[in-house]
Amino acid sequence: TENINYNGKNIVVGSLYLTTQDTSYISSTIIDGVDTSFDGNEEYGTVVTFENGENSTAILNGFTITQGFEEIESLCGIRCNSSNSTITNVIISGINAVNEDGAGIALYSSNPTIINVTISNNTAVIGGGMLLVESNPTLINVTISNNHADGQGGGIFYEESRSNLTNVTI
Repeated sequence: TENINYNGKNIVVGSLYLTTQDTSYISSTIIDGVDTSFDGNEEYGTVVTFENGENSTAILNGFTITQGFEEIESLCGIRCNSSNSTITNVIISGINAVNEDGAGIALYSSNPTIINVTISNNTAVIGGGMLLVESNPTLINVTISNNHADGQGGGIFYEESRSNLTNVTI
């Protein structure tokens, strides 16, 4: 299973896009949150987690985050809990959180900076694209499209939150 948990570390995790600026690395460097070994022990969960007070120098840069095995539900693509990380040059697509809230990005008491990110084709109960709970993110050059929520917030669901949006398409 390909899952990343920053565990409170302010580190940079990046694809070769980070050093080459070749955008083809974003779509070809895939973090898939589901173990598809078909050994009877398929696992699923949040693909990338920031949850221990990481600051803006905790950076995720240049990846596609997905769930490759559609019959198994994932919790979310990126989960931030009490974190102010930086998420840049990322595609989040194909996350199926059918029994959970916040498929693409779920924010809880977090204020991340999200730049050059596409969040598409994700499904959740609430917040198909993004779920914001007591959070105030900054979104720059973000596209949120074709997400679905069985309840509320196909694009973004806000609960006691606000956001600073610059060049954002929902």
